[in-house]
Amino acid sequence: MSQYFEIHPENPQQRLIKQAVEIINDGGVVIYPTDSSYAIGCHLGDKKAVDRIRLIRQIDKNHNFTLVCNDLSEISKYAVIDNMNYRLLKSRTPGPYTFILEASREVPKRLLNPKRKTIGIRVPDHNVTSALLDELGEPLMSSTLILPGAEYPMTDPYKIRLRLENVVDLIIDGGFSGHEPTTVIDLMEGQPAVLRQGKGDVDWLVQH
Repeated sequence: MSQYFEIHPENPQQRLIKQAVEIINDGGVVIYPTDSSYAIGCHLGDKKAVDRIRLIRQIDKNHNFTLVCNDLSEISKYAVIDNMNYRLLKSRTPGPYTFILEASREVPKRLLNPKRKTIGIRVPDHNVTSALLDELGEPLMSSTLILPGAEYPMTDPYKIRLRLENVVDLIIDGGFSGHEPTTVIDLMEGQPAVLRQGKGDVDWLVQH
C-alpha cells in the first residue's frame, strides 16, 4: 500500500516534501505532478526502482527515460551542451519540453538510449516538482504516467490511487493535471527536430 500525500500545488508543505524525498532515497517509486501531466519517477541510481517503472508501464529496455532537472546548471552536469543549445535551453526552461541531448558520463549507462547514447532532459515549471528537486539535490529519473494501452497520461490523482496504490510507494496529489505529455525536441542533429508534439508550442522553432 502506497503513501498518499496531498501537497499544495502553489505552496508545497516542506514537511511532506522531506518525507517524499526520504521515500525516493530509500528506493521508492513515486508518482508526482508536473506542468504537463503526472509522471512516475525514482532515484537516478536505483536500478530496481527503474525496473519497477518499466514493469508498471510495460516498456522495454529501449524506452527513453527522462532526467527531470531543477535548472540549467544541473542539466549541464548530465548532458553535453554547446553554446547554441545552451541559449535555446535557457529560453525554453522551465517549461513543458523534453530535450534529447548527448549524455555525459554522470548518467548511468543503463539509462541511455542504447544506440545513440542520448538522454532526455527536462525542467518542469511546477512548484511541487521544484520543491522535490531542491530537497533531493539531484535529478529525478522519470517517465510520463501513461499506462499500458492508454493514449494519454492519467490526470486524476484519485483514479491514480485506485489503480496504482499497490505497485508504487508514494502518490503525490497535486490536484488534477493536464493530459498532454511534453513536447520532445531532438537537439542532436544541429537543427532542432520535433519528435513528439505535446503541450509545449513549437512556433518558435521557425525563428530558430
